[in-house]
Amino acid sequence: MSGGEAMPRGRRALLFLPLGLAAGAGIGFWAMLRGLRDGSYNPTGVPSALIGKPAPGFTLTPVEGVELPPFPAEALRGLERPVLVNFWASWCVPCVIEHPQLMQLQREGVPVFGINYKDKPADAASFLRRHGNPFARLGADGTGRVGIDWGVYGVPETYLIDRGGIIRWRWAGPITPEVVAQDLHPLLRRHA
Repeated sequence: MSGGEAMPRGRRALLFLPLGLAAGAGIGFWAMLRGLRDGSYNPTGVPSALIGKPAPGFTLTPVEGVELPPFPAEALRGLERPVLVNFWASWCVPCVIEHPQLMQLQREGVPVFGINYKDKPADAASFLRRHGNPFARLGADGTGRVGIDWGVYGVPETYLIDRGGIIRWRWAGPITPEVVAQDLHPLLRRHA
């Protein structure tokens, strides 16, 4: 192109591409800040396509060395009350952080069903002996296939299943006392 020639239309449009991307990012950032201010945006929340749907079917093996009823998929049908399904592992540091809350929920009468995720059975059994066992039912997902079907990003992850077997809530990360008080107790009352 010499000094007097006009730039082709396609190349001119490419000059505006960064400006358009910056404008889009700015609008997204503004929406996030607005959501933080009014409480509609949760920066720690991870969306789940399973909310409002029946819990997926699954097959779990027993955790060797732990004497608990098995956890078949049928255990999530015809429930008397809502239950929590908790994906956890002995190698998971945040699982240790949330464990006292699971123990407290179990003492309050909330059924907690455990899915031991990609763990060694002996390590899982040792973890429960050391920290206590909050689980009414327990199964092992040694390959991680069940976790994939449930959309698990990592452990710990906890789901609230209502009496009809529908997933009503999901929490990615450790359940803290604040999560129990602000999120879980109100949901348990609503779906009782």
